[in-house]
Amino acid sequence: MKSAVIVFPGSNCDRDAADALARLSGERPSMVWHKDAELPKGVDLVVLPGGFSFGDYLRSGAMAAKSPVMRAVVAHAERGGLVLGVCNGFQVLTETRLLPGALARNAGLKFACKEVDLDIVNANTRFTRAYRETRETTIPIAHGDGRYIADEDTLDRLENEGRVVFRYKNNPNGSMRDIAGIVNERGNVMGMMPHPERASDEALGRTGGWALFQSLAQAA
Repeated sequence: MKSAVIVFPGSNCDRDAADALARLSGERPSMVWHKDAELPKGVDLVVLPGGFSFGDYLRSGAMAAKSPVMRAVVAHAERGGLVLGVCNGFQVLTETRLLPGALARNAGLKFACKEVDLDIVNANTRFTRAYRETRETTIPIAHGDGRYIADEDTLDRLENEGRVVFRYKNNPNGSMRDIAGIVNERGNVMGMMPHPERASDEALGRTGGWALFQSLAQAA
């Protein structure tokens, strides 16, 4: 699997994502600066990492969504390429309209940083196939703007089409319908607020996110 991690000013999980991908495939992903206009040739997976791109000015992910590289990421997604947005990356995906809805300030207006228990609502996506035997996992979060919001029609459509992938067991941020991660209609773009790259290494005592990367390797 050939992968690329997009690096924005303020990204702070890009190297964590790169380490997880390198452990998976034995090949370091390409680190692509946000001002680059193109992705490396032959890329299967693009990861938009967590962090605070552009200091979260305007809205979280709003400025990053206008970066030159995002035109190439959108084109990659439209061709059917895999795209994973984690935390700030999820926010960027909603700002580019690759995913519906938005991420708003946490309920209670407090930053949430802890491990959370998740239900794998749909284990048949290209991002979750390796979870079929478990259907639940524990992955950490770290965000201040992680409350997923959308209008009722959009929420109903996501539910009915099986596009809600992860759901919080104990909602830490007030997300509508406990949503922690969703996919697009085509099933090749996923956004999630929990950080699988921080739960993918036995040396750190956390492996709840590793099955996601295994699923991506199978899909690619």
